[in-house]
Amino acid sequence: MATTQPAAGGESGPAPGTDRLRQISLTQRVLAKPAAGALIITIFVWIVFAILSLNAGSAVFLSVDGTFSYLDVAAQVGIVATAVALLMIGGEFDLSIGSLVGFAGIIIGIGVTELGLPLWLSIILAVALTTGLGVINGIIVVRTGLPSFIVTLATLFIIRGLTVVMTALITNITFIPIDRAVVAADPIAGFFNWSAGPFKVSILWWIVIAVIGAYILGRTRFGNWIAGVGGSASAARNLGVPVARVKISLFALTAFSAAILATVQSMTFFSSDVLRGRGLELDAITTAVIGGSLLTGGYGSVVGAAIGALALGMARIGIVFANINSDWYFIAIGTLLLVAVVLNNWIRRRFAGLR
Repeated sequence: MATTQPAAGGESGPAPGTDRLRQISLTQRVLAKPAAGALIITIFVWIVFAILSLNAGSAVFLSVDGTFSYLDVAAQVGIVATAVALLMIGGEFDLSIGSLVGFAGIIIGIGVTELGLPLWLSIILAVALTTGLGVINGIIVVRTGLPSFIVTLATLFIIRGLTVVMTALITNITFIPIDRAVVAADPIAGFFNWSAGPFKVSILWWIVIAVIGAYILGRTRFGNWIAGVGGSASAARNLGVPVARVKISLFALTAFSAAILATVQSMTFFSSDVLRGRGLELDAITTAVIGGSLLTGGYGSVVGAAIGALALGMARIGIVFANINSDWYFIAIGTLLLVAVVLNNWIRRRFAGLR
């Protein structure tokens, strides 16, 4: 409880400083959060597409089925958005994450159809190999000191090319169907293709991963290390933070999340495809930026990235429900990104006291 002291007229009043704390309204405290801008933008996007859909003579966007439709689309980005946001807060980028999704899916398909492995073993193999590629990304960045933007741009082409070549040599096709009966009989596959009506398992994975990521960033020492490394790697190193280990772990985490998404897609669509994941790296970075993460590192929000993914999902499905040409989607995303950067920058200056 606040201590009191005699005030004018002999009455008891709050201790010095308490008034200043009370002057900070709930609105100001909410807007000081990194995710505030993303929340404002997402509410605006929902209102816009709700109105456009109703004007187009459709109320599907507002229905339960419509809601779960854009949640499922958002989850496809949201599953990797948490790891991407953490990596960006740590001051690094991973442009290879889209190619890692395609690689992991193809490993599952080849393992089941060509190598005769059980599906569960193929999934484990895909997750292990993909996470290993993430570790390699991290080691190259840490050991060479090269910008992760350049390193992962190079590995994006290498991994994507390797996936295409490997698939062509082994199967002669780029699309590998997976028997539905094999998926249905596998003890692990159910965790990646389960659904309950319109509620898809991808949404559940998205929520679980986002909650874990938010806990790590906000409640653990490793989360403090991430922000410290992104803010100033040299200062963090001087304080005893294992900078190299943190960065490599973050690259491994992004690759692991890519493998999870690839597994969900392979089990949901009963196939693997080398084209899956293309463009995902830009969507993931976009969600993190909309969510308040700085490109310079040291600041951001996992919750904001999840909300940013929701905004993208609403835009992609809302355009369909509003009967608008899908080519407008990219214009909408570009507009959202630009508005988010301006809004987040203003909020940081006005309410969070950051430059």
